[in-house]
Amino acid sequence: MGGLDGVILKNGDLLTDLGERSGDIALQCSETAGFLGELTRRIQTDSTRLSELQSNMEALAVSQNESVLAAQELSLTARRAGKIIADGHEAITLSLGQITELIENVTGLEGHLRQFLSVIETVGGISEELGAIARQTRLLGVNAAIEAARGGAATQGFAVVADEIRRLAGQAGESTASVGDKLGQLDRDARQLIGGVEANIVRGRDVGAHIDTLRISMAEIASLVTQFGDRSDTIVTCTDEADGDIAALRQGLSRFSQSSSESAARVETARSQLEQLEGMANDMLNTAAHGGHVTRNSRYIAMAEDGAEEVMALIETALEEQRLDMSFLFDTAYRPIPGTEPVQYENALTAFADRHVQPLLDRRTAQDSAIVGCCLVDMNGYLPTHISARSQPQRPGQPRWNMENARNRQIFMDGQTRRALDREGDFFLFTYRQDLGEGRYRALRSVFVPLVIRGRRWGLYEVGYLI
Repeated sequence: MGGLDGVILKNGDLLTDLGERSGDIALQCSETAGFLGELTRRIQTDSTRLSELQSNMEALAVSQNESVLAAQELSLTARRAGKIIADGHEAITLSLGQITELIENVTGLEGHLRQFLSVIETVGGISEELGAIARQTRLLGVNAAIEAARGGAATQGFAVVADEIRRLAGQAGESTASVGDKLGQLDRDARQLIGGVEANIVRGRDVGAHIDTLRISMAEIASLVTQFGDRSDTIVTCTDEADGDIAALRQGLSRFSQSSSESAARVETARSQLEQLEGMANDMLNTAAHGGHVTRNSRYIAMAEDGAEEVMALIETALEEQRLDMSFLFDTAYRPIPGTEPVQYENALTAFADRHVQPLLDRRTAQDSAIVGCCLVDMNGYLPTHISARSQPQRPGQPRWNMENARNRQIFMDGQTRRALDREGDFFLFTYRQDLGEGRYRALRSVFVPLVIRGRRWGLYEVGYLI
């Protein structure tokens, strides 16, 4: 029998070694599946962003088409404006020249008016002299009439002549006075006209300065229109080139989107296949753990079984002492706690679990430095409590910190936990990918021991460890 015992021993060692290697493979598969899951999530996120980018590109293409049309219209407008400026420049220049000549004529009119005023003054002087002569002539006629009266009949003819001279002198005086009045009015009108002409001359000089500025402005406008036309042509050229680049970019994005979708599908297929491999490796690990041979997992299996027994005994005692009701124990009315992120829940068991079960979990976790944590999970993946280090109050606005340090009262469900909940057995040893939030995972080994209270399956007692 010794030879047979040796063969059995060797087979047992092989089974143990196979189980350990399967555990390592399962752990590696679990880590790799986590990486692939994160890669898939990132590819999906990138695909979503790519879809948004494609939508933006479509909108950009529409805008680009509008830009091309606008640039072409702009170039056409520039050419029209240039033609209008060119056609109008000559007419405007001619008009400005005519206005300048008119201003010069108005300016020259002042000299003619002043000469006319001088003539009026000369004529006025002559009129005054004629008036003086008329007065003297009339005085002479008066004297002649007096002398003719003294001479009697002999000088009667001379008296007639004297009367005629006096009459003509009176008419000449009246005419001279009338001419003087008219010359005075003419002089006043001429001076008023000269004043107006002088004011117009000042305005004309100002207009002349503005005309010079206008000529310069017209030249600058013509230059700007020319530059505008040149730049419009450049814009048209650039928009045509950009239109081609955008079309090429759209095609590139379309090809990249298709490639990204294909890559995501391949990664998801690989992840699914890897999870299947992980499941098979976990089955081998669990089978080896049940082979009755001591492995490096045996210590943690024993700790998990002892911990589960202690938890069930604690709950049974509480039920017997009526400190806990069966309806509280199996309460699935999970009530979300407002303001929590990730969402935490409460039920009728939460307060009892925090007060009585959490100290047991802390003590059991402290048994070995490799243990990450001991916890309870019900049939729906709900953790009514956790160890103290993982049951800290949440920090508002810090979901990542909360995911690691406030894991109590949350609902977690992964493939391995689901398998352990659905299967019948004394314990289950699986590799476990602990969800840390935001696509982060930590691969560890977990022993799941079913918790049965008064013949009813409540959930699992779990010991997670790293070796």
